[in-house]
Amino acid sequence: MKKLLICATISTVLLSGCSFNGSRDTVINVNGNAITKGQFEKALDKELDNSMFKAFGGSKNFLKSDDNVMYLMYKEKTSRELIVKSLLDAEIAKRGIKVSDDDMKAEMKTIVDKVGSKEELAKLIKQRGISNAEFNEDLATQIKMKKLINSISKVKISDAETLNYYKKNPDKFKNDEQVRASHILISSDILEMTRTIRNKNKNITPEDMTKELEKMEAERLAKAEEILKQVKANPNDFEKIAQKVSDDKASGERGGELGFFPRKAMVKEFSDAAFSMKPNTISDKLVKTPYGYHIIKVTDRMEAGTTPYDKIKEEIRFYLETEEQLKILKNLTEGLMKTAQIDYVDKSFDPAEITKQAGKAQKETNEKLKAAEKE
Repeated sequence: MKKLLICATISTVLLSGCSFNGSRDTVINVNGNAITKGQFEKALDKELDNSMFKAFGGSKNFLKSDDNVMYLMYKEKTSRELIVKSLLDAEIAKRGIKVSDDDMKAEMKTIVDKVGSKEELAKLIKQRGISNAEFNEDLATQIKMKKLINSISKVKISDAETLNYYKKNPDKFKNDEQVRASHILISSDILEMTRTIRNKNKNITPEDMTKELEKMEAERLAKAEEILKQVKANPNDFEKIAQKVSDDKASGERGGELGFFPRKAMVKEFSDAAFSMKPNTISDKLVKTPYGYHIIKVTDRMEAGTTPYDKIKEEIRFYLETEEQLKILKNLTEGLMKTAQIDYVDKSFDPAEITKQAGKAQKETNEKLKAAEKE
């Protein structure tokens, strides 16, 4: 079962950390409370910086255009989440819910106990790429949401319920064989390279695009081969090299560390290579996947088995409590949405309109791809 470590009780939908003041750049009004374009952009960037796009520079390198289907998907998601955030903020204020210093200390202690130490928490915060101020803001939001939920219904999961869940879901506690590995990635993702080339030349022909892609691919392969030579010459510097050159920025910050994972968690090419290696070895050659070229270091292995109930009991309790809390929050949100007065000052931020635009953009993309295949 996936362990939830930081601010895990409440959905990340609620951790945008925005205030709602009137402004000329208002894009949505929720019961008279304004959501501005600036707040939207801040929330969107935060979403992108904590998504799969973090490995490619996150919000800084993401193409924010209505021609980009992925952008429209994130735009729709962010707009909905900001509306929910506004409604819940108003409900918190209505119920007089506040956060004291003692609340912050108690919540911090709970999180530290879960992750093991203050030092480990500091590492996790750094890995998420957020500042201490942002973390404290998220923590305060976390506490408010817990208090809001408890004001509706207090959730308590019994030992009988945790044991019942364990017995009814045996497959959830079976662990496949796993390896612990690190990697250095030199990206050669076809979509990312295509976007880079188009940004330089929007009118490039299909023929020239193919040539540029081949050239870029060759350059990245040469770079990866040079880095592999460096790693082979200085295997003890693997972590330092990963921090400096890996295009997977999230793992790169940790020296390439990916932790333990089962075979099915990674793309086939990566898993086949990692699971064929012995602990404390580095791949002899580059491993090519759709993401690019990888240099893999395997540091440990774990045999398949079942996690004993006593070791997983508290995680089950935490998981079940979280599920119940989110149900309460979902029901509350749905009720608030039904009576909310929502005015889309800028219609392009209406989730329904964004969904239509995304469908249209996807259709146009598919037509272009078909035309390119015929050529």
